[in-house]
Amino acid sequence: MTTLLSALVSALRRHAWLRLLGYAFILSSLGNGLTQVVVFGQLLQWRASATTLVFAYVLATLPGFLGSLLGERLCQRYSPFAVLLLAEALGLLSLAFPLYSLLAQNPVGLLAVQACSAVISGVTFPALSLVFKRGLKSEELPAATCMETLIFAAQVLLGVGVGVLIFPLINAGGMLLLDALSFVASAALLLLAARHFVQTSEHEEANATASILGEISWRALSPLQRRSLLMLPMLATVGTPAMSLLPALAQQIKPDETTGFALPLLFARSLGQLCGPLLLPANRMRQYAGNNRLLAACLIIFLGCYLLIPPMSAWYLAPLGMIFIAHIASNVVFALATFGILREFDAQAVASASAMAWRWQLMAAGVASLMVAALTQYGGAMMALEVMSLVALSTAAVILWKYRR
Repeated sequence: MTTLLSALVSALRRHAWLRLLGYAFILSSLGNGLTQVVVFGQLLQWRASATTLVFAYVLATLPGFLGSLLGERLCQRYSPFAVLLLAEALGLLSLAFPLYSLLAQNPVGLLAVQACSAVISGVTFPALSLVFKRGLKSEELPAATCMETLIFAAQVLLGVGVGVLIFPLINAGGMLLLDALSFVASAALLLLAARHFVQTSEHEEANATASILGEISWRALSPLQRRSLLMLPMLATVGTPAMSLLPALAQQIKPDETTGFALPLLFARSLGQLCGPLLLPANRMRQYAGNNRLLAACLIIFLGCYLLIPPMSAWYLAPLGMIFIAHIASNVVFALATFGILREFDAQAVASASAMAWRWQLMAAGVASLMVAALTQYGGAMMALEVMSLVALSTAAVILWKYRR
């Protein structure tokens, strides 16, 4: 049985541009992860309120709506590699915000860089999908799914992992300098990848749903395409309440050692996000993407693990294990969702489809986060998690049933 990891290794051997692209995004994501540690580490050290922590999470997601609109328009007019280079340049410039916060001892800049990161992610997602669709054959698309997982994991695993280890040892300014160097190195690697890029001659017309400009009409989509677009918003509806409350839960469970407890939890989350999708068999991705029982089970496991964190907080390793298992489950759903978009849309429409799914995902995450913030103010982090888990799981059940295969 061929796993996603072995499918990626095969694709990397065949495509020099894919190797360079992977190196570029691993470096960039490493720097982004360091910035995330700086943001949440400083907020926790400054004893920010639970509402501020949730708001920081909202800003890390919701502005990506505008970024996806920008990314979609740019992909219609420019090379996707040019769009990716623009995103790296914007990322480098955005580091001025946390630098201001550190100098002025003001959290505003930390919140602003969260918003900038969200916009940049929104710009990057459709461009990256378009590169994969143009450069890989249909049988290589599982490799693209694995690559997206590794890129995402590099931010949360390498960046957050390294950040957690060096946060007590290196000042925040030094971590931001490492981030800046990662953006510069990533841009150089992207230039090399663009030079080596060879567009595949394969074009699948069976799923064509758009003009050359990539416009998508919901009415013209097949049921499978509609389902593919809704998987990421569904995951955001379930995952956002728990993930946005993680720092607040750590603050509530261990108020005297919040930073030392919260940052390892973020690392465990990252490790689970990496491991989950890599276990999926590459040749059964389409079958699994349509398996409602598998998707529902993953969502239930995710929520169940988060709900078990407070009762098991007396044992230090137990919450880490729960977070690890939860994000193995959630990122199985993430991998199947991203594969569905790449598989069900042709090269003309994939950038617009990716941008549309990204926007809907962010809308779902934004609404859920705002509801969480209100409930947290009213009844605390644990009550907010319990109520939102029930609402989110019910919403996911409706989506899976309505668009079942």
